[in-house]
Parts: sequence; structure tokens; C-alpha cells
Amino acid sequence: MRKKFIAGNWKMYKTTAEAVAFAKAFKRLYADAGADAEAGVCAPFTQLAALKDAFAGSGVKLGAQNVHFEENGAYTGEISAPMLKEIGVDYAIVGHSERREYFAETDETVNKKLHKLYEYNILPILCVGEKLDQRDAGKAETVVKAQVEKDLSGLLPAQIDLLVIAYEPVWAIGTGRTATPEQAQEMCAFIRRTVASLYSAAAADKLRVQYGGSVKPDNAAEILGKADVDGALVGGASLVPEDFIRIVNFSANA
Repeated sequence: MRKKFIAGNWKMYKTTAEAVAFAKAFKRLYADAGADAEAGVCAPFTQLAALKDAFAGSGVKLGAQNVHFEENGAYTGEISAPMLKEIGVDYAIVGHSERREYFAETDETVNKKLHKLYEYNILPILCVGEKLDQRDAGKAETVVKAQVEKDLSGLLPAQIDLLVIAYEPVWAIGTGRTATPEQAQEMCAFIRRTVASLYSAAAADKLRVQYGGSVKPDNAAEILGKADVDGALVGGASLVPEDFIRIVNFSANA
């Protein structure tokens, strides 16, 4: 049975003081809620060390929002896997649509980052998803299949067992638009079938596939109730402890 995993992606929000205040509030809520899902927060680099301490003992996972595929070098502004490992992060987001669109991230660089994260036992949250014009042209599955195939190139079956894939339709991120629960289910199931064709049905069955795209407390239960939706990658609604816990404890809002 796959345990659902709800990860907050804070993007470029919060100071370290604000992040620590969130952690203190959310720890209490998470402990009291008897939550339905495993929870994690993917925060800006400057907050990670403080959040590692603030979340200690809570069970809340800590993630970075990006990583470089080299261990060191003349890459101004970048952060390496060994730097993240030293802090003690559990996860790192790779291939988010904003990284692909604004920072020229490609499937080739995503693949390199995945390999590097596994070297340091940091678990990836791999983001894939189509743009609106691609969906309207009937190419959504073709686009996502190509991303999955290229991004996972060379990874071993044992590594796939530890992977999280987040399906994030680009047209539903920060727009207020949300894929219907049926659309989320269809694509998450398609991603699982794609992984099964690349590896095995057993590997695909272990894979956790999240949905990401304007997930909010009011729509989380319906989306997360679908059989192949194993969690969510949550943007704006993860910034407020009371909102985020309602998503993590989604069955209470069903």
C-alpha cells in the first residue's frame, strides 16, 4: 500500500524567521491531526539548515527545490548534492516547470541531477507535465511520456523504487486552474504505466505519483481520493500551516 506524500513547494517565499515560525506551528498541527499522509516541505536554500532543526522529531520531511548535477565547480549561485547532504535534506525537487521554463532546464540536465541525487541518497521529486497548447493539441501523453523516458534514462530499478514523480500540468500552476480529479487520475495512471513499460509492474506499483497544480484544502480530498494519485506537490496553499494541514489531513475535509 503506497502511503500518500504531500510536499509543500515554497518557491521563493519566506525569510528564515518566517520559515521557523511556520515549522513550530505546523509541528503542533501535524502531531495533533493523526494525518492521512506523510508531509514534507521543500524550502529555499537559505532556510534548510534552520528548518532541519525546527522540524526535528516531527516526522516532517525536508526538501530542497533544486540541485546542480556537478559536485563542485565554477557554477555561481548553484548548490550541490553534497552541500544538501551535509544539511540532511531528505528530498530535492528536480525538473519543476518553472526551472524548465525560466532557467533553461532540459531533460538532459534533469537526468544528470537525478543520478547525482541518488549518489548522495537524496530522494528526487521529479516533475513532469504538459503546457496548455500541448494538451489542447492532444499531445499531453506524448509530451509526458518523452519526459519520463528521457529523465529516467540509466536509472536502476532499485532507484525507481525510491522515486516520487509529480505530475504538474503547467497550465494549472499558479493560474487558479486545476486539472479535474479525473484528468489527474488519468495522467498519474499513464505515468505509472509508462514506468511499468520501462522497468516492471512491480516497480510501477511502488512508485508514488503526486499531482501538482493549484491544490487547495477545498479540492484536495477529491483529487487525492483517486487510485493513482499518491499525494500532491502543493504551492501557495503550503505557505500557511492551517491550510497545509488541511491538505495533509485531507480525509477530514472530504
